[in-house]
Amino acid sequence: MAYDGNRDFGGGYDDSYDDRPEFRDGFRDLQPLEPGFDTTNYVPDVVRTFVVYLYRHIREKNVYEIHQMYEGSFQKLSDRLFKQSKWPAVEMIAPYVENDHVFCLLYKEMWFRHVYARLQPTLEQRCDSWDNYCNLFQVILHGNVNMQLPNQWLWDMVDEFIYQFQSFCQYRAKLKQKTDQELAVLREIDEVWNVVGVLNYLQALIEKSMILQILEEEKDGNVTFTATDGYDYHGGTNVLKVLGYFSIVGLLRVHCLLGDYHSGLRALSPIDINQPGVFNTVIGCQITTIYYYGFANLMLRRYVDSIKSFNQILLYIFKTKQYHQRSSQYDQILKKNEQIDEAMFDELFSYACPKFITPSPPNYDEPLINFNQDAYRLQLKLFLSEVRQQQLLSSIRSFLKLYTTISIAKLASFMDVDEPTLRVALLTYKHKTHVINYDGTVLSNADVDFYVDDDMIHIADTKVTKRFGDYFIRHIQKFDEIVNELDRTQLE
Repeated sequence: MAYDGNRDFGGGYDDSYDDRPEFRDGFRDLQPLEPGFDTTNYVPDVVRTFVVYLYRHIREKNVYEIHQMYEGSFQKLSDRLFKQSKWPAVEMIAPYVENDHVFCLLYKEMWFRHVYARLQPTLEQRCDSWDNYCNLFQVILHGNVNMQLPNQWLWDMVDEFIYQFQSFCQYRAKLKQKTDQELAVLREIDEVWNVVGVLNYLQALIEKSMILQILEEEKDGNVTFTATDGYDYHGGTNVLKVLGYFSIVGLLRVHCLLGDYHSGLRALSPIDINQPGVFNTVIGCQITTIYYYGFANLMLRRYVDSIKSFNQILLYIFKTKQYHQRSSQYDQILKKNEQIDEAMFDELFSYACPKFITPSPPNYDEPLINFNQDAYRLQLKLFLSEVRQQQLLSSIRSFLKLYTTISIAKLASFMDVDEPTLRVALLTYKHKTHVINYDGTVLSNADVDFYVDDDMIHIADTKVTKRFGDYFIRHIQKFDEIVNELDRTQLE
């Protein structure tokens, strides 16, 4: 069903809710429900007020009020009433919003997100959440959804969609703790949170939104997507376009979780992270983008780009974290901050790295073992192997920076290795300082380059030092020419 801002509201909104003190005064007098309280057949008045207001503002395309209710009221109600219990079922609130199909999908998206954040989701809830995301994305992709939602909410949809996929892969990989009933269900639901399905939805949102074309046209000044933060101020909708934009970041994250860093950076390439973009408008999106971009570069030996991006986001967090202490994403911001701080130390790789996943379902006919750590162990092995190889290379680099030419024999004696070992190390250095970019080009990240001619190493510093002497000599010569020209000029 399409939302139309000009459509009359009908019977879903009651003006008498405006003066309810528990809604107006920030829910100060509300008491939390008991843990395990059954909300299936119970809707508190303040929740009824909340959904009616939210429904009203979505229909009116009032983005500011939607954002206030989504970021403020929803979090307050969750803290005060549903800290250890579920929100009312969608069937109970549907009559207050005219049984609107799209709004009910949005409500369920928040409902499941609350379950994942505050409670422990059951297998049935994991499956139902997947079905709800499929239905929601199908409506957005193929329906006529004429509404505007805050960028924060749209980012949270993509972020939570990937998080729940990641969570399901980890849950499914812990076979030892599964009951026979859970194993029987898992055998029948191979399509639920399937990696191909997740990637297909993200790609479909990108293609249907035509966001790649929009970003390309924006370079020529033909569109103003970034200037308006993705919003449509002419009565249109921002939902598909912004979801498509955030799905680009989502693809980066999924590919990194799978250990495919080249594909991750290739997916992100339409977004220039060194320029202001819509990803800057949501702090969670900005941190996620830079974190996975930096981590992918780290694993691809592009250390300069990795360190630069990590420093950039750490400085940003340091400057702005005081403004996000009341945000629902504050804990996530601090966690990512700590992860990025430690990402350069190999012994803390397990803390700083993403939670890698094994996306394929297990063979349930084999002995049941937990394999949820297999993907992590593989990435850790690759990382530590790279660290060991780099240890010898740092010594080579230090010596090469001291010379313009040096014999292999002399350098081998300095490093206390034999000449064949040094020759292999020099080839390794050449290999490790060159990487393949996402577009297939070969890049060098070395600040010292060299070549070997017979038994001599010739070093060339790739960073050209400014020669101030030449600058002053040229200007002195120009000054002499001016003086000579003046001497030849006869004053009238």
